[in-house]
Amino acid sequence: MSSDNGSVPWILWPFHAVWRLLTLILEITGRIICAILGLVLMAAGVAISLSIVAAPIGIPMAVFGFLLLIRALF
Repeated sequence: MSSDNGSVPWILWPFHAVWRLLTLILEITGRIICAILGLVLMAAGVAISLSIVAAPIGIPMAVFGFLLLIRALF
């Protein structure tokens, strides 16, 4: 019989505030890491694609990096 209406009892409010802060910090950190990883994969994919032989590996890598970057932004 748990109704999650968003209200937190006043006695638990400090723990709830700390939990929300940690959640925010981890979410921002995850987005930054995702964006950096996307940029690195895009650059590596383009660099690998310059070699015609490795283009089948480099193009999907660059596309995957681009998708990670888009996911990090939105």
